[in-house]
Amino acid sequence: MKIRIAQQRDLPALTQIYNYEVEHTTATFGLHPVSIQERKKWFDAHNKENHPLIVAEQDQTIIGYACLSPYRFLEAYKETVELSIYVDRNYRRNGVATSLMQAILEEARNCSDIHSIISVITSENTVSIHLHERFGFTYCGTMKEMGRKFGRLLDIVNYQLIL
Repeated sequence: MKIRIAQQRDLPALTQIYNYEVEHTTATFGLHPVSIQERKKWFDAHNKENHPLIVAEQDQTIIGYACLSPYRFLEAYKETVELSIYVDRNYRRNGVATSLMQAILEEARNCSDIHSIISVITSENTVSIHLHERFGFTYCGTMKEMGRKFGRLLDIVNYQLIL
């Protein structure tokens, strides 16, 4: 497996991985699949300044990705980013998320403008919670019934890592 900066040619695979989560899991509160064109705006917001987007690639197949996105669009939050990690369902439980977490945290530590990393996780996503705890993220609270997906109101938990 190789971890590298995402490239434009990766966009179809990134979109496919994300859309699976939209349609089948509560890992994202997205409710409708997005097109490659819609996802391009998200892609273009990364790989600049302190918002890297990386992919895990195996045998020329994108099997997961991680990114640091702006945490709100107010100037005071400039040094805070929000972390997202997604792994293709066929490659889970093989250390892909761990490798992506290690790599994205290294990217973050190399960015002088990043001070705080936030992750907003659906409370039932215990795999993601444990991953964050293994890497030293601190639990910062639960927000009750924040989003409705698959007919259920879901809680979110907030985790933070200060660099």
